[in-house]
Amino acid sequence: MAITSANQLELLQTAEAVAREKMIDPALVVEAMEELLARAAKSRYGAEMDIRVSIDRKTGKATFTRVRTVVEDDELENYQAEFTVEQAKQYMEDPKVGDVFVEEVPPVEMGRIAAQSAKQVILQKVREAERDRQFEEFKDRAGTIINGVVKREEYGNVIVDVGRGEGILRRNEKIGRESYRPNDRIRCYIKDVRRETRGPQIFLSRTAPEFMAELFKMEVPEIYDGIIEIKAVARDPGSRAKIAVISYDGSIDPVGACVGMRGSRVQAVVNELQGEKIDIIPWNEDQPTFLVNALQPAEVTKVVLDEEAGKIEVVVPDEQLSLAIGRRGQNVRLASQLTNLDIDIMTEAEESERRQKEFEERTSLFMDTLDLDEFFAQLLVSEGFTNLEEVAYVELDELLVIDGVDEDTANELQARARDYIEAQNRAALESARELGVEDSLVQFEGLTPQMVEALAKDGVLTLEDFATCADWELAGGWTTVEGERVKDDGILEPFDMSLEEAQDLVMTARIVLGWVDPADLEAEEEEGAEETAEDQEEAGA
Repeated sequence: MAITSANQLELLQTAEAVAREKMIDPALVVEAMEELLARAAKSRYGAEMDIRVSIDRKTGKATFTRVRTVVEDDELENYQAEFTVEQAKQYMEDPKVGDVFVEEVPPVEMGRIAAQSAKQVILQKVREAERDRQFEEFKDRAGTIINGVVKREEYGNVIVDVGRGEGILRRNEKIGRESYRPNDRIRCYIKDVRRETRGPQIFLSRTAPEFMAELFKMEVPEIYDGIIEIKAVARDPGSRAKIAVISYDGSIDPVGACVGMRGSRVQAVVNELQGEKIDIIPWNEDQPTFLVNALQPAEVTKVVLDEEAGKIEVVVPDEQLSLAIGRRGQNVRLASQLTNLDIDIMTEAEESERRQKEFEERTSLFMDTLDLDEFFAQLLVSEGFTNLEEVAYVELDELLVIDGVDEDTANELQARARDYIEAQNRAALESARELGVEDSLVQFEGLTPQMVEALAKDGVLTLEDFATCADWELAGGWTTVEGERVKDDGILEPFDMSLEEAQDLVMTARIVLGWVDPADLEAEEEEGAEETAEDQEEAGA
């Protein structure tokens, strides 16, 4: 297309046609044309000149103007686009620095090569505007389901036409055995929308847990209305899934509502997910109860929760073990994802064996340290005593309830336990001092001699060293590495120290050393309490 000053109306017609086709603002196309005509004029009149072009939005007439700016004498650099106050006087009355002089110049004819170049630049501008429009349209649709048509497949990735743009369904976001042909209709979850150099990238998924949640929202009106809430979803795409739901209306059964009449609602979701089997589970705030529900269809005998480690032990009947674990560990893996806990499953026989082993170890401990016979040691363990500290410092009445134990025997037991503990403490302190521990750490309240010895063995020799420790270094913790939860052993973890206790001890050490002002801590706690109260009020509202 040759753009000349003669076919002015064609400029507007071209702009409107392109804008209509690409569904963008015609003004953007006209601005691109003005820029190109100005560029062509500069190539004729001189690149140093400030040539501007204005196209009349009604007639299409292009007006070419040369602009010159008044500057200080010592700032004059471009003689074609600037002039001094003295030079401007022949063109303007009373010129001042910063004034602009505009004069019209003859229009420029554009040759075939220039016109072709102009067309390319216009198309580039149009593409940029189109990308911006696409991004603005789809950025707010992330997290929703979209219907599209398969265009083609590239290296296992499916390119999907989603209306005014293209989305990509990567190979790892497809349900395992799915295959698509061009023009197949497809339903996907918009996982992410990002602005990139080659245009907005719309990333689709059919394996995301959120995809299943959105499908249920479409099929179950109670979820859409907020009467039922989906609290958690865990999927093994194409094979099995678990979804936890809760009802805020006591008259509505959340599981029954999601299943639907004769399973119609859940079956619609199953069909969309290529036959993926779905377990619908009632949510419960109590984690052990929720876990029992999550491990369905297996029956659970007992649950032991370790909240600090984020672990939970589940005991099942021997014949239920394979059902609880599932094929290739699928059932327990999904239950773990749903509850966000590490689950250890053991049979009743394994648990009984472990309890027997613990019983024997504690019996042996009391026999060796308190010089008791096996029968008497077993009596102590049977009454719930697990360590020497409990025997040494428990109320005397708790020992007197044991068959055959009178007051003299109870006092003798406590005396032996205290003597042994004191001997252990002396040995631990001697070992710590040999390692170079200082009195500031030994005398710090909250640390036992055994703890001081453990710290010394790890190179913590002074109160200053202790004050620089992180809570997890002392109490241990869990980190996630490449999707796997990994245990970090703490120096004082063998002494059953919690993270909260470690935080309190470290902060107390910093206050003792003068590193932290207690008044500042109180102010922070009050501020935190106020923020929590505000958050709760907002949640209630």
